[in-house]
Amino acid sequence: MERRGMDAALLLLFLGHLTAALEVPLDLQQGLPQPPTLTHQSPKDYIIDPRENIIIHCEAKGKPHPSFSWTRNGTHFDIDQDPNVNMRPHSGTMVVDISREKVEHYEGVYQCTARNKHGTAVSNNIVVRQSLAFSILRTLLLEGSPLWSKERIKPIVVQEGVSLVLPCRPPAGLPPPIIFWMDNNFQRLPQSSRVSQSLNGDLYFSNVLREDSRNDYICYARFPHTQTIQQKQPITVKVLNLDAINDTMAAFYNDTDLFSEDPVDERRPTFLTPSGPSSSKMVLRGQVLEMECIAEGLPTPEISWTKISGDLPAKRTAFLHYQKTLRIVNVSESDAGDYRCTARNRHGFVHHTIHVTVKAAPYWISGAPKNLVLAPGENGVLTCRASGTPKPSITWAMNGIPIENSPKDFSRKVEDDTVIFTDVQVGSSAVYQCNVSNDYGYLLSNAFVNVLSEPPRVLTPAHKVYQVIRNHQALIDCTSFGSPIPKITWFKDSRASTLDGDPYILHDNGTLEIHVAQMHNSGKYTCVARNTLGISENHVYLEVKEPTRILKQPEYKIVQRGRSVVFECKVKHDPSLIPTMTWLKDDGELPDDERLIVDSDSLTITDVTENDAGVYTCIMNTTLDHDSASAELTVVEQPDPPTDLELTDQKKRSVQITWTPGDEHNSPIQKFLIQYEDSLHHRGHWHNLTEVPGTKTTAHLKLSPYAQYTFRVMALNAVGYSRPSFPSRVYKTEPAAPDENPTGVQGFGTEHNNLVISWKPLSGLQSNGPGLHYRVMWRQKFLDSEWTSVTVANNSKFVVSGTPTFVPYELKVQAVNDYGAGPEPVIAHGYSGEDLPVAAPENVQAMILNSTLAEVHWDPVPAKLIRGHLKGYKVYYWRERSLHKHNPHHVEKQILTFSGNHTRGMLPGLHAFSLYSFNVRVYNGKGEGPASPTQKFETPEGVPSAPSSLVITNSNLDSLTLEWNPPHDRNGRLTGYTLKYQPVNNSNELGPVEELALPANETSVTLLNLKYSTRYKFYLNAKTVRGAGPAISQEAVTIMDEAVASRQVDIATQGWFIGLMCAIALLILILLIICFIQRNKGGKYPVKEKEDAHTDPEFQPMKEEDCTFGEYSDNEDHKPLKGSRTPSNGTVKRDDSDDSLVDYGEGGDGQFNEDGSFIGQYSGKSASRDTAEGHESSEAPSPINAMNSLNSFV
Repeated sequence: MERRGMDAALLLLFLGHLTAALEVPLDLQQGLPQPPTLTHQSPKDYIIDPRENIIIHCEAKGKPHPSFSWTRNGTHFDIDQDPNVNMRPHSGTMVVDISREKVEHYEGVYQCTARNKHGTAVSNNIVVRQSLAFSILRTLLLEGSPLWSKERIKPIVVQEGVSLVLPCRPPAGLPPPIIFWMDNNFQRLPQSSRVSQSLNGDLYFSNVLREDSRNDYICYARFPHTQTIQQKQPITVKVLNLDAINDTMAAFYNDTDLFSEDPVDERRPTFLTPSGPSSSKMVLRGQVLEMECIAEGLPTPEISWTKISGDLPAKRTAFLHYQKTLRIVNVSESDAGDYRCTARNRHGFVHHTIHVTVKAAPYWISGAPKNLVLAPGENGVLTCRASGTPKPSITWAMNGIPIENSPKDFSRKVEDDTVIFTDVQVGSSAVYQCNVSNDYGYLLSNAFVNVLSEPPRVLTPAHKVYQVIRNHQALIDCTSFGSPIPKITWFKDSRASTLDGDPYILHDNGTLEIHVAQMHNSGKYTCVARNTLGISENHVYLEVKEPTRILKQPEYKIVQRGRSVVFECKVKHDPSLIPTMTWLKDDGELPDDERLIVDSDSLTITDVTENDAGVYTCIMNTTLDHDSASAELTVVEQPDPPTDLELTDQKKRSVQITWTPGDEHNSPIQKFLIQYEDSLHHRGHWHNLTEVPGTKTTAHLKLSPYAQYTFRVMALNAVGYSRPSFPSRVYKTEPAAPDENPTGVQGFGTEHNNLVISWKPLSGLQSNGPGLHYRVMWRQKFLDSEWTSVTVANNSKFVVSGTPTFVPYELKVQAVNDYGAGPEPVIAHGYSGEDLPVAAPENVQAMILNSTLAEVHWDPVPAKLIRGHLKGYKVYYWRERSLHKHNPHHVEKQILTFSGNHTRGMLPGLHAFSLYSFNVRVYNGKGEGPASPTQKFETPEGVPSAPSSLVITNSNLDSLTLEWNPPHDRNGRLTGYTLKYQPVNNSNELGPVEELALPANETSVTLLNLKYSTRYKFYLNAKTVRGAGPAISQEAVTIMDEAVASRQVDIATQGWFIGLMCAIALLILILLIICFIQRNKGGKYPVKEKEDAHTDPEFQPMKEEDCTFGEYSDNEDHKPLKGSRTPSNGTVKRDDSDDSLVDYGEGGDGQFNEDGSFIGQYSGKSASRDTAEGHESSEAPSPINAMNSLNSFV
């Protein structure tokens, strides 16, 4: 048995690789042979309305159109023999006229059969029966008997607190009726966790209350199929406590039952339904599982549910009727298990366990069997995969006949739930039925096998244009049909090769996919469909468009009310697509308001209001794609002013103020500002008093005596301050002595014999009372003398005359008013007036550090001789002359200031090899003192500057003469010159360097044994004992050897050259004649245009004035010697002695390169030369170059 199962599995695996399911397009189905297929049938359980005709549906399609027949209860039903039954034309739908026959006569099991020459399809077994409700209704109408008994129901009398069940017990119905409880006014009775309706319709009371007494508890049953409602007789319920029962027992309750005579105590829960500790329930897969637990108890119990064997399915679970009912929809096998309901109150709890078993009618695992279209010789499989609980059985039939009774077919093999077809042939078409059944139902499915032989057809419309967005997926369809299934091949444009592999993906249905389409993928595509019976092709086109993108998105805006706001939305899109810009506000349309102005790339809102706040979205749509972006608008404005100012906790020097904030207007209040007006001292002027955070609405204010305060509050948010609040009431404070003295007390002299005492006066608010004046006191420091005092009113300074020069004083100023004096003042210090210093610095001397830097030293001037505050020292120095006899006399004084108590200072930026003079002076706040005796010093030698000029004269075949002038600044005695030179070839490459030392008295030199017709670069610098200075550079070219030139020109005397030139001249003459003729005819000489547009840059005629050697631009002067290095910034670094004013003091010039040499380097043709010279050659013109150009032209 295991071996057989394995063989079947291997066979299925093998066939799975050979089978290709062929789907017939809808538009071709009408023209191809096809077995019958059922398209519509009545439900298996068909409940009919006996008041209407019976219509049992059976519709099918096929080619040729099928014929129909019926069976009833397993035997043929001859429709023609029953005058009440007929079938609709071209249909199997059967219509039964019941006007002349009882409906019971036609109840039964019906099955429809649809057949043509290619097969037979059968319907489900359709059970036709009338609704039980109709039967009951007919009994009611014909026999007059009611649905419910009309007998009077005795009143139910119960004691308060006991449980109660009101039964409904409606008549049975198919489908069951819907139950609900109402009163005489057709109002639903209120339900709660205490009172609720059970699944069977009974009304349960966990415990009754006095308010439950009523005489109209009515149970209603609604039958959905008949749309009728029936009601039960009303039930009366009387709820009484024990005292009331004793009072009225004899008079009112002779013929009624009393359920309880004892007082009802609180009790733990017990279940009213279900009974016992456990129960069981069976439910079918896919249906709804409902379980209920209703408990009684006092107080009312609460119900909870758990699944003992797992968790409740959260998404499919609902709790109804105040947790008393657990409902699970779409039940699956996993819902089987034990469920526990628990009823609980404060006296205890009780459990009930419900064991749930899930059964399943048959259901498809992978769908019903699918129709199979095969070509002759192909293989196929019909699969009928289903499951159920218990496991269902599977039977096969062919054309409605059990397959074991059907004609033998060796191409067909049945393996349990699978029928395998191998090497099918024309004529094997049939309809197969798969029947899956168990105890709870069955599934019946029809699937045909249609053997077709058709050449390929491409069904996609010809010349269809597909448009996609770049970087998106492109799907190009090639819908085809044929039997055998055609093979699809794709080509692009010229059909050079098939489209397979990256970036193309060919799907099984023939669709060509380009996962990420690019612009080069646009073009014409050809789809070719082939099978053994023929070939078909189709042409389509793909256009790849640029995506729509928002380049500049709208930005979040915070705008003040009344202003304008602009949301920008700049978009880029494919020019061939028509864009449409749409703006939304809060995902809805923009308001119809002329203040909202929509432009091509922006939205402008003028005079913004608070209603304009929200999220604005710009959407750019094209026919292929769209892009969107959103931004929020927040409308803000200054907050409303605070209101309801109140003054509380009033004291002599303080008060508390409270207020109510105004509207923030979408911008949180950051702080509150409290201002005051003092109507006694400064009426009409408001002053800031204090600030508090925006979260507070109260402030404690410190006040001054002798004032009349009025307060107001302003709120601040991000927009600004609100308007001030209305002022508070006036709050007056009593006068008092001053709390403080004047500040800023200082003493200074305006003359050498006085002392000015000044201070900052108190304000009116600081005076604390009337009669404010000041007590001014002073005395010399260190003398322990008595204080001298004076009273000053209405002034803020006092002048003390006759004081010694620059003497320290102690000072005090005290505030006094009519109520007393202020606190003891703090002692301040000052000096009487200054005078000019009377002494100069002594022991002044200079120390030479290098050729440009000297250091000056001096002894400080004693403090008593300065006669004032020491400000610093000033060094006056000047260059008398250069120590070189050729340099002129210089006298230009310079001043360096050294603030503070310095005793030395640097003199930078000096000239080397020069004579300097200097002196030093002290200065104070009054001015400078006398100068020290003038001293002199000499600076040592330094490196010279570059020679002032360098020219080349007497250029010969192999020699050149260089002439120069000495440096302008020799900075010492010249010890000689250094000359360096090197050749430069036509590619601007530098040759080896030659170096020549020259004496100091030379100003020219002649260089011999140079190469003829060669360009040279020269560098010349001067030297002192301190070293070499910067160089000056120049270029020159030796002249050409005449013998060489004559040998080159001798080519022109050769006979072959003369003949060639004559041929060229003749050709040019002929071309000129042709051109002349064309122009006389109104034509145009096209060769001339091409010559003008494409002039050969290498062929430039040599002018007579160009026969000399060209000179190089100044850019060449800055190229270094081959193998030399220059700083990265292009300057030559000076030695350590090269200091400047920038290094030591204010002003002065920074370092610089004196002649700009050694900047840049030879590295081929420069960009500037290329730009300036255009198409001309960068080489110097020469007869050789001209001849070579001419030869290349010839």
